[in-house]
Amino acid sequence: MALDSETFGLLLETVSRFVTERLIPREVEVAETDAIPDDVVAGMKELGLFGLSIAEEFGGLGLSMEEEVRVVFELGRTSPAFRSVAGTNIGIGSQAIVIAGTPEQKAKFLPVLASGELIGSFALTEPDAGSDAMALRTTARKDGDHYVLNGTKRYITNAPTAGLFTVMARTAPDRKAGSISCFLVEAATPGIRLGKPDKKMGQRGALTSDVIFEDCRVPASALLGGEEGNGFRTAMKVLDKGRLHIAALCVGISDRLIRETVLYAKDRRQFGHPISEFQLVQAMLADSEADTYAARCMILDAAARRDRGETTTLQAACAKMFASEMVGRVADRAVQIFGGAGYMAEYPVERFYRDVRLFRIFEGTTQIQQLVIARELLKAAP
Repeated sequence: MALDSETFGLLLETVSRFVTERLIPREVEVAETDAIPDDVVAGMKELGLFGLSIAEEFGGLGLSMEEEVRVVFELGRTSPAFRSVAGTNIGIGSQAIVIAGTPEQKAKFLPVLASGELIGSFALTEPDAGSDAMALRTTARKDGDHYVLNGTKRYITNAPTAGLFTVMARTAPDRKAGSISCFLVEAATPGIRLGKPDKKMGQRGALTSDVIFEDCRVPASALLGGEEGNGFRTAMKVLDKGRLHIAALCVGISDRLIRETVLYAKDRRQFGHPISEFQLVQAMLADSEADTYAARCMILDAAARRDRGETTTLQAACAKMFASEMVGRVADRAVQIFGGAGYMAEYPVERFYRDVRLFRIFEGTTQIQQLVIARELLKAAP
C-alpha cells in the first residue's frame, strides 16, 4: 500500500462524501448539458483525483493498484462521465509516460497531469483499427530532427478538452509490434484538427471525437522514451492496468444500481404488497449482489497480484470481461424490477442502462478479452 491505512481510510471517506454530496445531485444536469460543471472539475482537482496513479514525486497520490480500485469503487456510484473527466489522466493518458517516458518527459508532463491542469488523451483507435490495433495507419515519418504525423484517430476520450495526446503511430510499414511508436503531442501543435464531438448512446458528459493529424510536425523529443518501436508494447501494458480500473468502475455502478433497485422494490406496491416481498424479484436482487461480489473479489485479487509485481494480463482480462458483462446484467435486472418506470428517464436506472453498454466495448471488447485469456492459458501450458 502507498498510504497508511488511516490516511487511506480518510481519503476513501472524503471521496465517498464528495460522490454523495457533490456528484450524484448533478447527474441530471450533466446528462442534459453533456458537460461536467467547472466547479465539479475544480473539486475533483482539489481532492487529487486527477493524480491517483501518478507518483508523489510528480505531485500525485501514488496509490497502489489495490488502493486505486477501491477509490474507483466509490467513484462508480455516480454517472461514469464524472470519472471520465479525470480517468484519462489516471490511466491511459498518463501511464504510457509513467511506464516508458524519459526523465525529461516525466518531469514536464506528469505534474500538470496529476494536478488536472493538463488533460491527457490516449489516441490509439482509428476508423480501421479498433480491436486490431496492429492495423493502425497513422504514420510518423522522420524528417531531420522532427517527425511528421498523418492519420485519423477515432472515438478519442477527452479529445475536445485535451492538452496532450499520447499518439500511437507507425514508424515502419511491417505488421509487427516494433513498427509502432508512441508520441507525446501537445494539442496546440499545428496540424491537429478535431472532429465534431460524438453523439453517443449514453455517457453524456464524457466527451469523445476524432483527432486528425495533417502534416503535424513534432520534435524528436516527443518520441516516448526517446526510442522508436515501443508504442504497441507500451499500449498493451497501459491497457492491462486500465482494464482493472474499468472493471472497478463497473462494480461501483453495480452497487449504485442495486441500491436504487432495493429502495424502489421496498416502496413499490403491487397486489397489495411491496414488490420486494415477491420471490422472483428477490431472486433478481440476489443474482445482482452475487455477481457484484464476485467481480469485486476478482478485481481486488488481480490488483493485489499486480502490486506484488506479478504479470496480471490474464487476471486483468478476466476481471474486465466478467465485470463489464456483469454490470450489463445488473442494469438489465434493475430496469426489469422497475418495470415501466425503468424505461423512463425520470429514474437513473434508464440512464445507467445505456451508460454501461460501453464497458463491454472499450479498453478491449469482451471478445478480445476472451482471446487474451485463451492466449495466456495456452502460453502457460507445458
